[in-house]
Amino acid sequence: MAAATSPLAAANQKMTNFRWTICALLFLATTVNYMDRQVLSLTWKEFISPEFHWTDANYGLITAVFSIVYAVANLLAGRFIDWMGTKKGYLWAIGVWSAGACLHAACGIATEATLGLHDATGLVKATGDLAITIATVSVYFFLAARTILALGEAGNFPAAIKVTAEYFPKRDRAYATSIFNAGSAVGALIAPFSIGPLAKYFQSIGWGNGWEMAFIIIGALGFVWMGFWIFLYKKPAENPRVNAAELAYIEQDDDAADETAREKAETEDSKTATIPFLKCFKYPQTWAVFFGKFLTDGVWWFFLFWTPAYITDVFKLSTSSGEGMMMIFVLYLITMLSIYGGKLPTIFIDRAASKGITVDPYSARMKAMLIFAVFPLLALLAQPMSSVSPWLPIIIIGIAGAAHQSWSANIYSVVGDMFPKSTIATIIGIGGMAGGIGSFLINLCSGVLFDYAAQTNMSFMSYEGKPAGYFIVFCICGVAYLVGWCIMKLLVPRYKKIEA
Repeated sequence: MAAATSPLAAANQKMTNFRWTICALLFLATTVNYMDRQVLSLTWKEFISPEFHWTDANYGLITAVFSIVYAVANLLAGRFIDWMGTKKGYLWAIGVWSAGACLHAACGIATEATLGLHDATGLVKATGDLAITIATVSVYFFLAARTILALGEAGNFPAAIKVTAEYFPKRDRAYATSIFNAGSAVGALIAPFSIGPLAKYFQSIGWGNGWEMAFIIIGALGFVWMGFWIFLYKKPAENPRVNAAELAYIEQDDDAADETAREKAETEDSKTATIPFLKCFKYPQTWAVFFGKFLTDGVWWFFLFWTPAYITDVFKLSTSSGEGMMMIFVLYLITMLSIYGGKLPTIFIDRAASKGITVDPYSARMKAMLIFAVFPLLALLAQPMSSVSPWLPIIIIGIAGAAHQSWSANIYSVVGDMFPKSTIATIIGIGGMAGGIGSFLINLCSGVLFDYAAQTNMSFMSYEGKPAGYFIVFCICGVAYLVGWCIMKLLVPRYKKIEA
């Protein structure tokens, strides 16, 4: 338990900073989360597709099903985290998704056993109807592994946002969220320099086709994180590493101490959300989060899942080649600028305060989000700029990705601004479900569009084939954020806190 100290003593005490250790753990969990997602996108074109004869539509189906399962699981995961609590709930989430990540490695063996083939050579050399059957059967096995991955990964953001609300006052939450949310960019940043080389190394020494061990090694990182979480995490008021001064800082908001007191009063057997689940959908604030996520999350997931294929399809570069790896590295290095995106609302609040003006967090966040909604418009230029240099669309996608992560950090914090702590994970789960539905639609349609564009040599704005297909999707991605911001502003024009 944190030491009981008088307010005067707490004011004179040097404050600990353990909340940033917790933030670092959230950052690492999110990094592992996105690395697990990236293994498939970085191995399917070069390693998996030749073995299982996949088309773009096959891959699009797998990513789409992952997205829809993730969407539904988010709805349940938020409720589960609110009921189970952040410590146990987070452990369950990362344990399940790490197991799912490792299970991908068994899909090849399962396909061989199902079809009566003796080794991977029979898969690679198959033609005609057998090749189609291999593609179909293997997709089903990958869908099963991907479903388990999605079920676990759905718990990451509801749990992380709830922890952020526990450990940070409102003024700092968007900044803390932007830091741990940067783990998604760091995971994607590390991925091309680890996953491709891992697959190539194990392929060279004869351990399957290499991609299997990439799934196992990256998936195992989550189990390592679980050990640190068990050892370090407790709620602030119960954590001996948080002194009274830091606890007072965490609870500086008017309602923070009251919420903490109410949470303490709950027993382990009666952890229920303050707001009934169905009642959450009666609030326009819930629908603002829903549409803000639905219209924009799919953009990020499209860039995450399809950029490696874009580099291969349009520029004929392998993502395990030196230039291919550098392209993905630079892209996600640019997205790291999003760390400062969460700080922008605090800057607005502090500047207004210096002039004697009080600005509520919601107004500051919406102002920042409008700025971030403008940058993705650059995606309209991504395909045209590819004729100048293949690096220009990569830089543009990186800028759009940084804007998305900044947008995302703030929309997560909007939930903490307007809903009680006991319902935060539930609302985040609803938003995650909306984002998953958006991702399902864009990934499924993209796979079908790219196959159609290649087969019919489709034309769009002077581009033909797959480049025309990518141009269409880039245009959709470019305008999504401004549309999302307008809908959010219409639903919640000004700050209004939900009272349970």
